[in-house]
Amino acid sequence: MTMQTRRCVPILAAAALLPLLAACGGSDSSSISDANAPVEQLYNNGLDALHARRFSTADTQFELVQQNYPYSSWAVNAQLMEAYSLYLQNKYTDAIGQLDRFIQLHPAHRDIAYAYYLRALSYYEQIADIQRDQHGTEQAMAALQQVVNRFPDSAYARDARLKIDLCRDHLAGKEMEIGRFYENQHLYAAAIGRFQRVVDNYQTTNHVPEALSRLTEIYMLLGMKDEARRTASVLGYNYPGSTWYEHSYDSLFADGLVPNAPNQPRTTTEGQENFISRAWHSIF
Repeated sequence: MTMQTRRCVPILAAAALLPLLAACGGSDSSSISDANAPVEQLYNNGLDALHARRFSTADTQFELVQQNYPYSSWAVNAQLMEAYSLYLQNKYTDAIGQLDRFIQLHPAHRDIAYAYYLRALSYYEQIADIQRDQHGTEQAMAALQQVVNRFPDSAYARDARLKIDLCRDHLAGKEMEIGRFYENQHLYAAAIGRFQRVVDNYQTTNHVPEALSRLTEIYMLLGMKDEARRTASVLGYNYPGSTWYEHSYDSLFADGLVPNAPNQPRTTTEGQENFISRAWHSIF
């Protein structure tokens, strides 16, 4: 996912969030240096600067609104827009701090859903690649889940659900990376734990077929034939057309653990169907 794609939702939301005042818009923010300027002028010049991506000027104007008119509704809006400006500058930690204050001070604000959403995005943008610690991914998931729980029918919740799925896939990928490392080091008990965690906790991700296949492979290496057959049955029942199932089945045949030759039609009797069902429930 490109940065541009990830950014389009908050930009559109912010554009609809706090519209410009037609009577006061259009000022050149670079000409405003008087801290005693009217609140409307300061705020709208902040918006003008933000739209032009003059972030330093925008931040200054929103700060002046909050400092000079702290009890106005403009100050509340300026706090939220400053957080959005920080987000656009990739200053995610600062944006989260600003949004935490906004949420604490204005829990009933009309744009509170957007505040939670922008806070979640600020965590989401910091997700590290799978080579690094995934604490940030877990934080992003928790923040996104707050959006879903608090505002389940909102457009923000719909986008948050999609991003939660991406976070789960990311976490599963990390487990797979560690599991493959353990397997290559012949640390099979540790590898089984990682692959089983993917099967148990990340069933909706695309990493599950590989996890089941690698579990089958390790069980065969350890001489645990029943476990290998059972795991391969679960793999075949749920992912019958996957290359991971083909690989596992061929390995089972080579060890004489299944009757059919590789690439031959594989028939399933009623008893075998019941066995697969039982295997599924025993693992999940």
